[in-house]
Amino acid sequence: MIIRIVRMHFTDAGVEEFLEIFNKNKQAIRNFPGCTHLQLLKDAEEHNTYTTLSYWDNPQSLENYRKSELFG
Repeated sequence: MIIRIVRMHFTDAGVEEFLEIFNKNKQAIRNFPGCTHLQLLKDAEEHNTYTTLSYWDNPQSLENYRKSELFG
């Protein structure tokens, strides 16, 4: 299993745009072959900082996602 953690910092305007994109695509990411878990975490102290946590069956599954149109 591969655990992918991505920490992101946004401007105020960027948070709204990111959340819109994430919410639009989260089900597709969760259903992507090899993805077994996807979670969005908001930093308790830095209101413009978010982290995504995803679990992948193997490195190839994650690489396939990275090369997909969905990721782009």
